[in-house]
Amino acid sequence: MPQLPTSEIGRTGITVTQLGFGGAPLGELFERVSSRQSTETLETAWESGIRYYDTAPFYGHGKSEHRTGHFLQDMPRKEFALSTKVGRVLTPATGDDFTSEFWDHPLPFNFYYDYGYDGIMRSYEQSLHRLGMNRVDMLMIHDLDIWFNEKEDRVRAWLNQLFTSGWRALEELKSTGAIRGIGAGINETGMIPRFADYVDLDCCIVAMPYNLLDQETLDSEFPMCEKAGIGIIVGAPFASGILATGAKEGAYYKYAPATREILDRTTKIEATCERHGVPLIAAALQFPLHHPVVNAIIPGAFIPDHVSSNAEKSVQNIPIDLWAELKQEGLIREDSPTP
Repeated sequence: MPQLPTSEIGRTGITVTQLGFGGAPLGELFERVSSRQSTETLETAWESGIRYYDTAPFYGHGKSEHRTGHFLQDMPRKEFALSTKVGRVLTPATGDDFTSEFWDHPLPFNFYYDYGYDGIMRSYEQSLHRLGMNRVDMLMIHDLDIWFNEKEDRVRAWLNQLFTSGWRALEELKSTGAIRGIGAGINETGMIPRFADYVDLDCCIVAMPYNLLDQETLDSEFPMCEKAGIGIIVGAPFASGILATGAKEGAYYKYAPATREILDRTTKIEATCERHGVPLIAAALQFPLHHPVVNAIIPGAFIPDHVSSNAEKSVQNIPIDLWAELKQEGLIREDSPTP
């Protein structure tokens, strides 16, 4: 296996493998994952050279943090980077039949949103216990956007709580060395400027939309991040599934079954890749990393073979002509950075 390239996250001094590991599937996002399968997947990630792991309290209501931490506790701490998130605080649920709207088999914990000082400190301390770690490298503000909160007035209220209270907690953690970077998890365009107008972010995890199917962030947000030194971690290089599975019926795009329009466009991208002898997965993994502001990608996985395939294809040689044809056919934007 070729050695995975590394990059610094923004100006944090945190060096990560450009191919990281996204922990949402270990929280059982779409289907059940046994503990053994989870461990085998993480073992394969480590053996493949991956040294950056991202998780969150929300993923399986604590399950992903438990699984990620249980594995990493046996690894030399100086050899990997770890990020988790704040914004939701977990509390024990009542009863034995706990279910979740998002997760197949979550741990029996409810959550409430809290972006204030006490909520962030409590969330961070809970995460350390679940992970079995005494620190994390980066702490991300999670899902503070319309995508999850649905109403603009709710987003404004949480932003106000963060700016007037919670940010002080994040700065305190960073100044004491408990964390080395502060970021935000972004699901949609328009949110990065709303953070950057008030606080100094070190990085953002962009779950959407920078991948082969979406490049809206090229208009203003990526240029702004490049100017400000904000590092970008692309959280969904497969657009939540379709760029890994291909355009089959039932393929997921933005966490929902893909529309006919998206299926047709993906089919065209895949056909172009095939003409150049390039797997769709390889193109999807490598495309975001050509942008100078993108430091890493963190595709999720819950099967060992998926991880080893990602590692192999992330460094596979791709002819320059592929990118040129994708632009010529209007399948990616002309201004997308490519070789």
